[in-house]
Amino acid sequence: FMAASFWRLAVRSEFSAAHALRHYQGKCESLHGHNFSVEAVVQGSVLTPDTELLVDFSLIKQDLKSVLETLDHRDLNATPPFDRMNPSSENLSRHIYKALAPLVEKRGVRLHCVTVGEKSAQSASYFEE
Repeated sequence: FMAASFWRLAVRSEFSAAHALRHYQGKCESLHGHNFSVEAVVQGSVLTPDTELLVDFSLIKQDLKSVLETLDHRDLNATPPFDRMNPSSENLSRHIYKALAPLVEKRGVRLHCVTVGEKSAQSASYFEE
């Protein structure tokens, strides 16, 4: 039995947006803002022959930035698909994952997970197996 081996690389970014959690019993049901933190982790098993990198961090950061630009400085409740679904950290992490996965796959790596935090002490991660 041979164990599979691979590398995981993480890049972090953030965006600022407002949201209100629908059907939430508490103050988060009112419109409020966050500086959302986002971490994207990619994985792969082959390093480039020349630089011996899995993928250049700057390329993944560029892909993540292009996805987050669609959310930055928005009222998430008025921004599709969150005009129909709650803009929770859970739904945000899945939305970012689904948008980012095809971009990083073009770079020869697989998106492992996306984590979104509203505060440094709590976050939600989405991944597919």
